[in-house]
Amino acid sequence: MKVHLKRLNNDFHFVTTNERGDEVHLDNKSADKPQGSSPMDLLLRGIAGCSGIDIVHILKKQNLELTNLEMDVEGYRNPEAVPKVFEKIKLIIHLEGEIPENKARRAVDLSLEKYCSVAKMLEKTAEITYDVFLNREQI
Repeated sequence: MKVHLKRLNNDFHFVTTNERGDEVHLDNKSADKPQGSSPMDLLLRGIAGCSGIDIVHILKKQNLELTNLEMDVEGYRNPEAVPKVFEKIKLIIHLEGEIPENKARRAVDLSLEKYCSVAKMLEKTAEITYDVFLNREQI
């Protein structure tokens, strides 16, 4: 895995390109008009995407049809700390479909506790918690 970064202006706007040519823009969140995500924002997006991929994969292997998946992720940092790493990360996962509750819960548990590489890295500094909703009901 390899990524290239290039500065695009006189401030903090960068573009990163991976080996496939996919581009992601980065910027400092304190910029007047940020033109990309902050690096810390990308970590939260990363855990959401990683877990989302796992959940879909796990349920597909069981021939269960997931009709929708949405996730909200919030990271909490100590503003006095240096560096300001995430100390807590909270995920709220919304699943929809004809899926038994125990299978939906198990897919999320497996993702965040075993398979999601991003979660496994972040758990070294952050307490990761999550709530799971299936068809709008918390399970």
